[in-house]
Amino acid sequence: MKKILSSLSVLVFLMLYAFTGTRVYTISGTIRSAADGLPVPRVSVKVKNTNISATSAIDGKYTIKVPEKKSVLVFACIGFKKKEVALSGRKKMDVTLEVNNDQLNEVVIVGHGTQKKTLITGSGSSPIMIRGASSGMMIRGIARDEDYNTESYAAINENRFMGTKENPLSTFGIDVDGASYSNIRRFINEGKLPPVDAVRIEEMINYFDYEYPQPTGDHPFSVNTEISTAPWNSNHRLLRIGLQGKKTDTKELPPSNLVFLIDVSGSMFSYNKLPLVKASLEMLVDQLRKTDKVAIVTYAGHAGEVLPSTQGDKKLTIKNAIDQLAAGGSTAGGEGIKAAYAIAEKNFIKGGTNRVILATDGDFNVGVSSDGEMQRLIEEKRKGGVFLSVLGYGMGNYKDSKMETLADKGNGNYAYIDNISEARRVLVKEFGGTLFTIAKDVKLQIEFNPSKVQAYRLIGYENRLLNKEDFNNDQKDAGDLGAGHRVTALYEIIPAGVKSKFTDSVDKLKYQKNEAPNLSSNGDELLTIKLRYKKPDEDRSRLIEKPVVDHKTPWSATSDDFRFASAVAGYGMLLRKSEFSQQATFANLAEIAQSALGKDPEGYRAEFLRIVKSSALVAKDLLSATEN
Repeated sequence: MKKILSSLSVLVFLMLYAFTGTRVYTISGTIRSAADGLPVPRVSVKVKNTNISATSAIDGKYTIKVPEKKSVLVFACIGFKKKEVALSGRKKMDVTLEVNNDQLNEVVIVGHGTQKKTLITGSGSSPIMIRGASSGMMIRGIARDEDYNTESYAAINENRFMGTKENPLSTFGIDVDGASYSNIRRFINEGKLPPVDAVRIEEMINYFDYEYPQPTGDHPFSVNTEISTAPWNSNHRLLRIGLQGKKTDTKELPPSNLVFLIDVSGSMFSYNKLPLVKASLEMLVDQLRKTDKVAIVTYAGHAGEVLPSTQGDKKLTIKNAIDQLAAGGSTAGGEGIKAAYAIAEKNFIKGGTNRVILATDGDFNVGVSSDGEMQRLIEEKRKGGVFLSVLGYGMGNYKDSKMETLADKGNGNYAYIDNISEARRVLVKEFGGTLFTIAKDVKLQIEFNPSKVQAYRLIGYENRLLNKEDFNNDQKDAGDLGAGHRVTALYEIIPAGVKSKFTDSVDKLKYQKNEAPNLSSNGDELLTIKLRYKKPDEDRSRLIEKPVVDHKTPWSATSDDFRFASAVAGYGMLLRKSEFSQQATFANLAEIAQSALGKDPEGYRAEFLRIVKSSALVAKDLLSATEN
């Protein structure tokens, strides 16, 4: 009703000025946050002293008609300071809004409105009991102080060099997620270096596109390799392994049964959380077809169904349900996940995509909350064919460790959405791969030839390592590959006969022969790649084998993709303060990235180059501050 009245008031206004002969002016612009320069969606834009208003879109853009050139526009959004701007004859008005830290600390979202915490509780610190406008149930919650940092990341013990004679096999499951990179970008844009354990190098590498050929045989992906000099140590070799999933036209994808599980707890009220969640999911809704269906479940103090399973072509109905969401209360994440799975199972599509999409900052604190308990629940549901993908939002209380665990065990993707452009990349550009799995439990096992390889190191994938026995065990879970997705892994190799501090520090064995390797044995093969995967509806794995020969390709003859991936890996090692970064520096990695930008139609590689250069400045400032 409010929307109808608002539309009528605008219509009456336009008719009035049409009859009186007064000219109506159209003003447009983009609204951004002064803190990070990112677009701010859902800002109220109002002509002062009138009922004329508009709302900024997901990209921060707005358009509004005003009665005269001297009108004053009022910009208002929760979490930001209200701003008034006189037009002074301008037709374009770009605006930056200052973050309102006092409001973030003092305002509690109650159902679909806001109240001052002191008005509800009489104090600024104690928990509060409020009545949710949407559910009518008593829920408990307080506003969060975003400056109180409780972010959590799982500890990473970096992979070391393994001697080929003692450990000829390296086994791991794939990872297609890119959450770590977008989270790192958020830190750098704030002028800070990320925590060491926030840096997962494999996710940084896999954030970017690489031009691998499409599969041509019976398998749903191609296997590709490239070898050259390691840019941080000219005596070492660098191996790139790339998998390219078969691309599928969106129209040809199987029907999808989706459940949006949305965190609407008190910790989600800031502008880069729930408002960004709503904008992101509405972009995903635009991709849905009539054959798809969507249900919406929210959770705060309690979980509840906001929208029953609805056909994908009912876009207005779905978006209206999303628009009505508001934040407030504690975080009954476990209860929400159970409810979402129940709805997904009720509407299960045999042969289709059945997936729960969780949007949250990961701050579970009511009900099923331990990683172990949640993991067992998700593993059980995964066996029934309902998978889980996780979209992470926000800062300050971000629980990366928990969300990565949920996505890994749910056979799904994990993405960190730091701005609307990232939402578009994940939910529009990579729509098919995000939702539709073409291969599950994908494992790689590399057997190195000890006559050619003295030692090797897998760069990243620390939390994806498998025992060598797991490779042939079809009961062992591993990563999944979506339609059109690609996976890249890098190995640093110390050739046989090369002196290295990473191997020479180990004493010779007493009870085994310490014979020098026969450099002429086993032909030209450097290694053999073995790969196992299952089709989404099968329980038995299929095997691919591919021997690899080092053709001694010089660095200058490598592909742009090879050089760029190596620059990303080196950058990750610098952020991790890794002992294996060797001669890598921000400057030489930026130079490598600059030479390997390639076509870069979306500008992601150029953005990486900017981030590397910014990181060098941040690191320099931190060093100066420490010295002073």
